[in-house]
Amino acid sequence: MSSHHTQLPLTRRGFLLASTGAAAAIALTAGPATAAPARRPFGRFGSPSARLTPRTLYVDPEGRGDHTTVKDAVTAATGSGWTLVLAPGTYRETVAVDATRTEATWIGASEDPRDVVIVYDNAAGTPKPGGGTYGTTGSATTTVQADGFTARWITFANDWLRADHPDITGTQAVALKVQGDRSAFHHCRFLGHQDTLYADSIALTSFARQYFAHCYVEGDVDFVFGRATAVHEHCHFRTLDRTDLAAAPYGFVFAPSTAGANPRGHLVTHSRVSSEAPDAAYKLARPWVPSSDTTARPSLVVRDTWLGPGIDAVAPYANMSDAFPWQNQRFAEYRNSGPGARITVPENRPQLTREQAASATRETWLGDWRPWKEVC
Repeated sequence: MSSHHTQLPLTRRGFLLASTGAAAAIALTAGPATAAPARRPFGRFGSPSARLTPRTLYVDPEGRGDHTTVKDAVTAATGSGWTLVLAPGTYRETVAVDATRTEATWIGASEDPRDVVIVYDNAAGTPKPGGGTYGTTGSATTTVQADGFTARWITFANDWLRADHPDITGTQAVALKVQGDRSAFHHCRFLGHQDTLYADSIALTSFARQYFAHCYVEGDVDFVFGRATAVHEHCHFRTLDRTDLAAAPYGFVFAPSTAGANPRGHLVTHSRVSSEAPDAAYKLARPWVPSSDTTARPSLVVRDTWLGPGIDAVAPYANMSDAFPWQNQRFAEYRNSGPGARITVPENRPQLTREQAASATRETWLGDWRPWKEVC
């Protein structure tokens, strides 16, 4: 992120808008006529005149649905079991799904997450109307507190840029904060810089299970973080380049804050980590022990995953606070590959045994919940 951002051809906001428009244009020109967004904005998922179910609402910025904003549709969907079908478009708004709106499903109608973008640009240090600042949690573009939430083919983004706001020191800018149990995200994208994806729980004593499959996440500092019991399967994590720092590390991919009583934190399996930054500019993880829970013991297992050259293979972990060294937490790897996974200093790369790896699975992490069996 250059401090001379005016020289860049596109701001992050411009890129999001341009990529959304380009995706829509490709769909219009290259796809079959019946699939063109202008004619069937909701794809195969019905329409206001032909609802899939009585509890399905259709959202379209062009006015062809029940609502033009996601926020209005969520407000209308009181209680449990609602489905929101989102037509292609950029939804510039903040959205919150409170704990009463359980078992909700959001579907990107084009079945391409690049087409449906929910985006806003608050940061932790952004001034709030009436005084104060938003803080990390308040910066989230989308917040989901309800249990049983499922999203498919949607981009959740926060396009706040440090370079645009040199006066703001609270640079955390969350795209999605999810706190509910049984929260599943299939084929979604999460775009931001610092604190992009906040996989959390509703309370310290709540062990929320979350599942991310075939997702794409990008950022720089702690951009996948929180205390959830989260499985990331077949996901792509991408570290961004930075021109505002003189030296590495540029950031950290994972920053779990698992409660000490929770046996399972983040599990990354059959995924990959790529980078736009120079080789070894990033750490794989650092533990987050929040001031609100100094008994946290962050937990992260990365297994069967390709780590690109952007990860520092010599010292892939670092401390967030020297009072809580990463070696005292629960970090481990198993059978990873790629230049960022080379074991050059064994004490810096704790490995699971074969016996331990046998139970480091999605089934163990998620118990009686089987979100990978859901039919899209």
